[in-house]
Amino acid sequence: MKVVEFQEGESFDIELEEDLLKKNREIAEANEKLLKEHGVQAIDVMGSIGSGKTTLIERIAARLAGSVSVGVVAGDLTTTIDGERIERHGARVVEVNTGKECHLDANLVGKALRSLPLDELDVLFVENVGNLICPAEFPLGARKRVVVISVTEGPHMVVKHPFIFAEAAVVVINKTELSEAMGVDPEQLASDVARANPNARVIKASLKDDRGTDQVLEALGLVYA
Repeated sequence: MKVVEFQEGESFDIELEEDLLKKNREIAEANEKLLKEHGVQAIDVMGSIGSGKTTLIERIAARLAGSVSVGVVAGDLTTTIDGERIERHGARVVEVNTGKECHLDANLVGKALRSLPLDELDVLFVENVGNLICPAEFPLGARKRVVVISVTEGPHMVVKHPFIFAEAAVVVINKTELSEAMGVDPEQLASDVARANPNARVIKASLKDDRGTDQVLEALGLVYA
């Protein structure tokens, strides 16, 4: 089979893209500085639609309620569905609608930060738009990245989308209770992640049944009473 591969410099928009990514990095650094000044630990949560990102944040917010003050920036194209779900667990939530954009960028997150009481928060989760490609190149100012994947996405999704895992501190393999039905081996997915990023902590979970939440909290260094 013949494969046509992208070569650096071939894109018509290469200069525009380089300028855009540079500006995004600059704003991300400003976001990170702002969060540090307020003592807020920020965590970027990425993954496909339906992988379990919102459920993970719900579980964590419920665990931390009463002992750690949680803020959330919830990214979605048009709705507030995810933000409303998370808000029920006591988190301070700002929903960011991106319109047609397939990811959050540092500028949008910066605007959301100005709408949050940062002095009152301990930890901030940024739930990115459901996508395994676009968010990878856009840092937002978070100290750590979490990627949530699911066995329902098939056996090849890690090897097909390796770049999003490169800077992940934690990778959650979710819906493991469906592994046999889907014919997908979580151990193979974990091996694929390890090849993409040997430093990532891989956690096998069934977030629907609240299995794996405590391991994620431990991996992120978050404690609760």
